[in-house]
Amino acid sequence: MATTDQPRRAALVFNPVKVDGRRLTALMTTHSANAGWAEPILLETSVEDPGQGITRRALADGATSVLVAGGDGTVRAVAEAMDGSGVPLTILPSGTGNLLARNIGLPLVDPEVMVRAAFEGSTTPIDIGIAALRRADGSTEEHAFVVMAGMGLDAAMIANTSPKLKKRMGWVAYIDGAARSLPAAKAFRVVYQLMTAGEKPIADDKQPQTQTQTRLRSAKIQSILIANCGALPAGISLFPKASIADGLLDVALIQPSGPLGWIGVWRKVWWENSVLRRFRAGVRLAEHRHGTSVLYLTGIGVEAAVGEPRAVQLDGDELGDATRIYCTVHPGGLLVTVPAGHALAG
Repeated sequence: MATTDQPRRAALVFNPVKVDGRRLTALMTTHSANAGWAEPILLETSVEDPGQGITRRALADGATSVLVAGGDGTVRAVAEAMDGSGVPLTILPSGTGNLLARNIGLPLVDPEVMVRAAFEGSTTPIDIGIAALRRADGSTEEHAFVVMAGMGLDAAMIANTSPKLKKRMGWVAYIDGAARSLPAAKAFRVVYQLMTAGEKPIADDKQPQTQTQTRLRSAKIQSILIANCGALPAGISLFPKASIADGLLDVALIQPSGPLGWIGVWRKVWWENSVLRRFRAGVRLAEHRHGTSVLYLTGIGVEAAVGEPRAVQLDGDELGDATRIYCTVHPGGLLVTVPAGHALAG
């Protein structure tokens, strides 16, 4: 890391397939010079290194600020490497979904706004999710996610979405992926356990919270979703109560009963979560409606196991099949940049 007597230095990690590298390079050079910072570090992602390795290299080379430009997968990879670093991360919305940028409320159109924010804006800590996966052969691996992890139909839908269609149509292409996945979708049995934070003695705030595990539960579902935040494109609020800075994960079990059960899922996710909750009276109405198509849970961690390997996704990245997924949250693990005057500034 850079010492205090060295000039500050920004690093740009970008996906050359997703963004205009020349323009971003020019912006970085100009703003670095204007701010009196050192020459920026410019790093391209690749198939072999989608962002984790080159981000760690940038931090080791003294980057005091990191900017990321690419799709949700690139943002996830860079965030994974920056978890707990204390170095600010600036997101330049560039991909199809821009999920983290949407949940933070960042401007999505002009990347120069966020480049400028890296030098002049404010920083705020947000949570980051950690997912440990167990494969069918017993091997395990760990990855970060900033928006959402999922096992089941949602991961299959992403796998069935055409990259060419996605590039041409954006997030709308996922509708085609859903249409391809639904006919063959079959409910599966999952055994899960939620972790909640235990109570702290009021007079002893310095003591860490204890973890309490609920008993094992079982459900027949189409998907299990574990969210750090809940807003999706098109104004869809999958997790209306999720906060990116509350130290909690929000869990949804998608469990429609038969073909008509999908109507209940759509009514819950679109009508109740995304429309009714925009109004005070609608919030009260939504709170009093009870359905079984979507079950919501909240905790500091969740573990889910299935009998046969199921597809897994993290922030829209396919991660293959797994028999178990264990998700926890690192509160405030990521320091992100927002423009001056932004609602999260400071």
